[in-house]
Amino acid sequence: MNGFVYDIPTKVYFGENQLGNLGSELHRFGKRVLLTYGGGSIKRSGLYDRVMEELHKADMEVFELSGIEPNPRIESVREGVAICKEQAIDVLLAVGGGSTIDATKFMAAGACVEHDAWEFFGAGAKPIERALPIVTILTLAATGSEMDTAGVVSNFATGDKLGRLARPLLPQVSFLDPTLTYTVSRFQTAAGAADIMSHIMETYFSTDPDLYMLDCFMEGLLKTVVKYAPIAVREPENYEARANLMWTSSWAINGFIIGGKRRAWSCHPMEHELSAVYDITHGLGLAILTPRWMEYCLDDSTVDKYVQYGVNVFGIDASLDKMAIARESIRCTEEFLFEQLGLQRTFTDVGIKREDFALMAQKACRYGAIKGFKTLTPKDVEAIFEMCL
Repeated sequence: MNGFVYDIPTKVYFGENQLGNLGSELHRFGKRVLLTYGGGSIKRSGLYDRVMEELHKADMEVFELSGIEPNPRIESVREGVAICKEQAIDVLLAVGGGSTIDATKFMAAGACVEHDAWEFFGAGAKPIERALPIVTILTLAATGSEMDTAGVVSNFATGDKLGRLARPLLPQVSFLDPTLTYTVSRFQTAAGAADIMSHIMETYFSTDPDLYMLDCFMEGLLKTVVKYAPIAVREPENYEARANLMWTSSWAINGFIIGGKRRAWSCHPMEHELSAVYDITHGLGLAILTPRWMEYCLDDSTVDKYVQYGVNVFGIDASLDKMAIARESIRCTEEFLFEQLGLQRTFTDVGIKREDFALMAQKACRYGAIKGFKTLTPKDVEAIFEMCL
């Protein structure tokens, strides 16, 4: 196995009634705060009023940026950067899911440079050496952005959806109250669970040798999603289900499970092209892609990982033929995503058309072939897209 460094110092307040600590945490970074959020659900749920009460008690000077979109746009990032610079913001408070948090991360970084925030992305990307402090209040278990160094932003003018990792983007403090996810819709709960599952599987399905304990940890995370996501879909106010999904979301992508693995992710770069063109929900795109990617990558050289996954996550009979176990593991994954969670199965269901496959496949491989569980060229990506129709 390869050596690695693990250092994720985000301070997490997990559980109910933790917002009383919000003011004191923000005060550590200054008095001028930019509050960012999405389309208004935090006002309908009453969370906005609770947050504002804590900010006023702490004598914070509050500026706001609302309307941050799913698949957040670079335009929102630019607007936030302008506010940070004009108002000498000390700290940013993102209240929402991954889209709000991702956009806020690049506002925080953009506030510290003179160039446009889009120059942080793509070939020749400029370094992210500093960012204003970021605090988050999570309202959707999915992306894990509350406890990682990553973010993804869309630029519809160029037809791109691009991600970036940088240490300064790591939130300083995150508030994770499972009750704040009670109002999340059935669809968004299911899509979020698919996103969590994909984060784990992108790392788990690897040919790099690694620690046995990390595989066991990932299998535990996957079993948690399989157990609790259907419960959360059926019973939106089930605290145990919501809490398990929320904490799994954070640990799926905070760097711990990567260990020494150095393989690229596969489904995420493919899905980013789907939502860049069609603006679909990220987790839904991943759900449609994942079983087909698994099927495409299955052969004699990869079958053992499918066996491990099928036996340890879904409890498939280990005495069966290897290929039989592998195929059953794919079937179980499909059954979980499409039957238990109720997500749409195909590109046809969501309006994705064959005519865009070639361009999307080329852009998914913009930095060369995807060197993941199996190396994928643009032709391979197109073949996987075809399987999703």
